[in-house]
Amino acid sequence: MFLIRNKIDHKSEWPEEQHQEFLKKCEVYIGNLKKESRLISAQPLIREGKIISGKSGTWNETSINETGEVQVGYYHILANDLDEAISIAKGNPEFEYGSTARIEVRPIKTSEATTGFVYPKTV
Repeated sequence: MFLIRNKIDHKSEWPEEQHQEFLKKCEVYIGNLKKESRLISAQPLIREGKIISGKSGTWNETSINETGEVQVGYYHILANDLDEAISIAKGNPEFEYGSTARIEVRPIKTSEATTGFVYPKTV
């Protein structure tokens, strides 16, 4: 799973043509992942929402952009191992269009060793 993070306003000063160019590069990146049968899903995220913490009766809601960085999207991909996933992530257009992007690359847990529970698959 790629969790894509960036400054909340990293595209605010881009001219429209740069934004469109970036979107096209993302479409190509996604298209290539699909052709290689590596893409399960990918979605951008709206840059507004809340972080909920606490427990019943003492809930806290805070803005998602309190640090100025937000998760801007995700990719659920297939890779043979973490190194291959990292290599795929390095080709993401986020890195070509700025210096504030970060991609968290993490394996997805598919089952619980102690209980044998298998998490549902989306594919």
